[in-house]
Amino acid sequence: MSNSTPGKTTAIVSYITIIGCLIAITMNIEPKNAFARFHIRQAFGIHVLFHALAILLTYTGYVYLSFPIYIFYLIIWVFGFLQVLNEKTKPLPVLGEYFQKWFTFIS
Repeated sequence: MSNSTPGKTTAIVSYITIIGCLIAITMNIEPKNAFARFHIRQAFGIHVLFHALAILLTYTGYVYLSFPIYIFYLIIWVFGFLQVLNEKTKPLPVLGEYFQKWFTFIS
């Protein structure tokens, strides 16, 4: 028998692209799991932030900033994904607490 945290699979799915995040939201409808909800909010915030910055860079013409944005995205994505694998609920540095407050519609 596995003694992993309930909701770990749902949390892992949430970090696999924005589509995976939307799938994880539906997976967590019943039964609700606090561990999965925490990571779904973190992953949703990561994905939304990345897409918002990409759109902003596209329309402003600062395409040369895309490499640092990709590096930033990769770093916070890896941090969040490692938290799931280690079965922890440590929020992302700086932004994690905001993601938990902003995305309360994810229950």
